[in-house]
Amino acid sequence: MRADTPSTPLAPLAPAAPLPRSIGKYRVVARLGEGATSEVFLARDEFAGREVAIKRVYPGTAPGADVTLPQLQARFFAAEAALVGKLQHPNVVQILDAVPDPVAPYLVMEYVPGTTLRDYCRPDRLLSLEQIVEIGFKCAMALGYVHRQGLIHRDVKPANVLAQLQREQVVDIKITDFGSVLQLESDRTQVFRVGSLAYMSPEQLDGSTLDARADMYSLGAVLYHLISGRAPFDAATQAALMGQIYTATPPPLAGLRDGVPVALEALVHDALAKRADDRPASWDDFAQRLAELVSRRLIPLQRLQGPLDSERFNLLRTLEFFGEFDDVALWEVVHRARWQRFPAGHALYRKGQQGTSFHILAQGEVQVLRESELVTRLGAGTSVGEMAYLAPNAELRTYSTDVVVAQPCITVSFTPETLQQLGASTRQLFDAAFIRVLVRRLHAAHEALAHPRRIV
Repeated sequence: MRADTPSTPLAPLAPAAPLPRSIGKYRVVARLGEGATSEVFLARDEFAGREVAIKRVYPGTAPGADVTLPQLQARFFAAEAALVGKLQHPNVVQILDAVPDPVAPYLVMEYVPGTTLRDYCRPDRLLSLEQIVEIGFKCAMALGYVHRQGLIHRDVKPANVLAQLQREQVVDIKITDFGSVLQLESDRTQVFRVGSLAYMSPEQLDGSTLDARADMYSLGAVLYHLISGRAPFDAATQAALMGQIYTATPPPLAGLRDGVPVALEALVHDALAKRADDRPASWDDFAQRLAELVSRRLIPLQRLQGPLDSERFNLLRTLEFFGEFDDVALWEVVHRARWQRFPAGHALYRKGQQGTSFHILAQGEVQVLRESELVTRLGAGTSVGEMAYLAPNAELRTYSTDVVVAQPCITVSFTPETLQQLGASTRQLFDAAFIRVLVRRLHAAHEALAHPRRIV
């Protein structure tokens, strides 16, 4: 994670105070940023062999801060400390540890190199609509996961979405800063009316009961800012800004940027509805409306590298093989798998070869041939070559048939080594899926041989 700091690449800032040598067991490397209640450091966890971000509460009251700051600091720290180890999603920053130091308590968090989305809210640095839709999809899926954990973020804003870069392109995001989180099932006293005013929903301003639709409004405001280069509402005073949030309609996006499709304008408009009931019905609905902009080619696609992550995620959701995988496991597959295209006639495997990988067919069809005779056809949602992973010895990993592409294919492939890089729960889901595939094939073989015993 990184602090809410001015729009700069995530690099060590000039220290405003002497840099501590260490915080607890962590060796401090650099100061990453400073906020109203805390400062953030890049540190080294020597035991785990990784870099971490440490968010340390200011000892006492920060210069110029309100006298109630210590009480707020304690509440914000407690809110995030309660989430240690609980949020496990590829698009949510992990909170690794919380240390209630009596002078300056601190959180240990996943370190994410890159920048924040605030860098891309300037008119001269706007992202492509394609990238913005992809970011919105991942945010919606992540916030849906957060909501299923019984949480409302309450401070969704560009500075709280970390952007991971590759060749100056945003390739992934992570939501951070859960200091304002509302825990729906907690009976502990919590801070209300928190958040960043420009992105706060009307119900947050008046202290009404909140649900996930408050975060939907905030994400809608973030998307509006990323698309247009300006926040939905802007005023010289807080009172005037609050009045706009309650009563005004933001300028149409189509008038602020060329090429904004009607469907994207409609989704952002719905997310920014004054009444929560007029916003998307669920986070899944929000995400799928964004995904449809890509699948229906309603936004200009500028990429050359192939399908977007949102397309791959939704493709996996349609495949029987992944029917028991939850969203977190599917994202692991999206990021860890090798996605490949093969033309008709290409041999995935030849008789006598030893298996080194397996494929799940995402699209297309293959033929299984023995001595040039057709044994069976396999289509989307099934696997081939899984004995490379399942077989206990090399002999069983040697193919006895040819597997040839009959219709152009897209496959999701793993080697036994890359599969081991997945989380234990995801590997268990793979094992269960392989068992289902093998049982079906065994059943089909018995039926083909007119075996009297029926396997179900």
